[in-house]
Amino acid sequence: MVKNESGSGGEKPLDLFMKIGLDERTAKNTIANNKVTANLTAVIHEAAVSDGCDRAVGNLLYTVATKFPANALVHRPTLLKYIVLSKIKTPAQLDAAFSFLAATASDKFNVDEFEAACGVGIEVSLEDIENAVNEIFVENKAAILEQRYRTNVGELFGYVRKKQPWADPKIVKQIIDAKLYALLGEKTAADNEKPTKKKKEKPIKAEEKAIIQETAPPKPSEEEINPYLIFPSPGDNFKVHTEIYFSDRPVLRACNSKEILDKHLKVTGGKVFTRFPPEPNGYLHIGHAKAMFVDFGLAKERGGNCYLRFDDTNPEAEKKEYIDHIEEIVKWMGWEPFKITYTSDYFQELYELAVELIRRGHAYVDQQTPEEIKEYREKKMNSPWRDRPIEESLKLFDDMKRGMIDEGKATLRMKQDMQSDNFNMYDLIAYRIKFTPHPHAGDKWCIYPSYDYAHCIVDSLENVTHSLCTLEFETRRASYYWLLDALGLYQPYVWEYSRLNITNTVMSKRKLNRLVTEKWVDGWDDPRLMTLAGLRRRGVTATSINAFVRGIGITRSDCSMIRLDRLEYHIREELNKAATRTMVVLNPLKVVITNMDASIMELDAKKWPDAPGDDASSFYKVPFSKVVYIEQSDFRMKDSKDYYGLAPGKSVLLRYAFPIKCTKVISGEDNESILEVHAEYDPSKNTKPKVVILLSGFDKH
Repeated sequence: MVKNESGSGGEKPLDLFMKIGLDERTAKNTIANNKVTANLTAVIHEAAVSDGCDRAVGNLLYTVATKFPANALVHRPTLLKYIVLSKIKTPAQLDAAFSFLAATASDKFNVDEFEAACGVGIEVSLEDIENAVNEIFVENKAAILEQRYRTNVGELFGYVRKKQPWADPKIVKQIIDAKLYALLGEKTAADNEKPTKKKKEKPIKAEEKAIIQETAPPKPSEEEINPYLIFPSPGDNFKVHTEIYFSDRPVLRACNSKEILDKHLKVTGGKVFTRFPPEPNGYLHIGHAKAMFVDFGLAKERGGNCYLRFDDTNPEAEKKEYIDHIEEIVKWMGWEPFKITYTSDYFQELYELAVELIRRGHAYVDQQTPEEIKEYREKKMNSPWRDRPIEESLKLFDDMKRGMIDEGKATLRMKQDMQSDNFNMYDLIAYRIKFTPHPHAGDKWCIYPSYDYAHCIVDSLENVTHSLCTLEFETRRASYYWLLDALGLYQPYVWEYSRLNITNTVMSKRKLNRLVTEKWVDGWDDPRLMTLAGLRRRGVTATSINAFVRGIGITRSDCSMIRLDRLEYHIREELNKAATRTMVVLNPLKVVITNMDASIMELDAKKWPDAPGDDASSFYKVPFSKVVYIEQSDFRMKDSKDYYGLAPGKSVLLRYAFPIKCTKVISGEDNESILEVHAEYDPSKNTKPKVVILLSGFDKH
C-alpha cells in the first residue's frame, strides 16, 4: 500500500524523494515500501537536504537508506556529512564506508582510519586512470587481440579497480572503450556475428547414468549436512534484531549495547544457550519433536546447553502428570536437558520487574472487564485507565498481589501502542488475578504473569542466546523486544521457523485434549494419535522420528504440509535395520534334499528386500540343511501354465538358497495327502528357474 502521509514540515514523501534527484517512477516504488520510506525520510532530514540536493548525492543517500549496516546506526549522521560535503562521492567509497562501520558497530572510531579506509581526500587524476588501463592492456594484449570485441570488459574494469579503487567508474569505462577502439579499430562483420552455440551433448544412457551415480553419488548440501548453519554465533548478537514502528514516537531498533552483550558473554562463556519451553497442559505430539530437534539440536551441534523450561504461567491447565510425561518423553527422544527450570521459578523476579515497568511509565493497572478490554482492542481505543498516575497503578498492583481485588476485576497491562499495525502491540496483559493454587509454586501467588510478559524476560534471565519458535509467534516479536528494551535487559536472538503440519493428522493440542477428555480415544498414548507417547506405543522409534524431522529441515516456509508417508518411510527405514526377521511356516511341507549330506550351510539373507548389497549389516545368516520346509500351497501334484510353485519334475528357486527340482513325492495311505517331497538342489546355480518361492523354515536335526 502506497503511503501518502506528510513528512516533517507537511511535505509528502513523493515530493521529498524527487527533490533529491530520484525520478518519479523510482520515488513511487520507494514509497510502496514502508520500511525504505521511513529510512530514506530519516536520512534526508539527518543530512539536512530536505530542500533538495545534487542527483549524485541523492543516489548515495538512497543507498545509505537501503544498505547502511544496522549495527552502526549511531554513526549514520557522520557518514551523511561526508556525502553532503562530497568527501565521499563514489559507490566504491560508500561500500568501503559500510564495511568499515559494520566492523566498528556502535564503538567510537578513529577518523583518520575511517578516511583512509574510504579514500577520503584521494583524487585520482585522468593520467592515473590512463596509466592503470595501459598496464592492463599490456598484460592482456594477446587475449584481447584474440577475442577482439568479445573481450570481457567487466574483467578489465575489475583489474583497474584493484589498482585504482577510488577512480571514477564512468571515466574508467570511457578510457577502456577508447583503448579498445584504438587497438582493434572498427568492428568487422565477424565481430558482429553471433557466437556459435555449442552442440548439446547427447543424453547419457540409462546404463551409463546408473554407473555414474554409483561411482559418484551427489553430495548433500551444507544445510542438509548441518541445518544449524543458518543461526549466528552468540558473539554476533549486537546487530539490530527488528525495527518496531510506532504511531507516536520514533522507530525502535532493538539491539544489545556493547556493555550488555559483553556482560552476557562473560556469564555464558560465549556458548550457545537455547530452551525447549513446553506448556505442561497436555502430552507432547510430533510437532514438539521438531521443536526439540531445533532447540536441543542447535545447542548440541554448537557445544552449548539447552534448558527444558516448563512454561507454567496458567495454574488452571497444568498437571503434575503432564510435567512427568514431558521429562520422560524428552529423554526417550534422546535429548539431555542442561537444566530443568520452570517459569514459576522466576515469579519473584517477574513481579519486581513488573513494578519497575510501572515506575518507568510502561505499564498500568486496568480495571476494565475482559469483555471491555476485547472491545477496546478491536476498536484500537485506549483504556480509560491508561493514563492513571504511576503511584495509583503501583498501589493497585500491590492490592492485586495481596488478594484484595476480585478475580477478573483488574489486570496489569503494558503501555505499548494501541494504534500500531501489529495487534500484538495493543497493550498486552502482563498480569491477571487467579485464586488458584499453582502445581509447582503452591499457594504463594494469586496473580500470574502472561506468556507475552514472562516468556521474553525468562529468556533474558536465563541468558538464552537463541530463542527459537514457530512462525505463528512472529507477530509477537515486536512485543518481545519492546518489553526487553523498556526494562533495559539483554535481548536474545529470535528466529521463527515453520511449524510441522502432517496430512490427515490432528496436531492441535486443544483438539487432542478434547479427544482424550471426551473418551473418543484410549488416553494420550492411544496409537491412533500423533502424540509421541502414542507413536511409541505403536512401535515407532525415537530415532526414526528424529530422522524424519531432520529430513524436513529448518525453514520459514509457512503452511507447508508434509505427507504422512514421509514419516512412514523413516519408520520403515529404521525398523528394517532394527527389527528381527524370522521366517515362519504356517502350513509346513517337508522337503528332503536327496543329493545333500548332513552338513549345514550358513547362507546370507537380506534383512529387508531393498537392503543394500554392499553393506554387511544388511544381511543375517540362515541355515540350509538336508531337510527344509516350504508352504503346502507352494506345491502341487499337477503342474499348469498359471501355476508358479513346485511340482513333480519342475524346478524352482528357494529364496536366499539354491534351485531345487522335485524328483519324488511321498504320499499318505489315502494317496491324496502328501507327507514329503524329495528334491535335488543345484549347488552351482546353473539352473535358472523362472519361479522363486519363499523358503520358510529349516530343520537342523
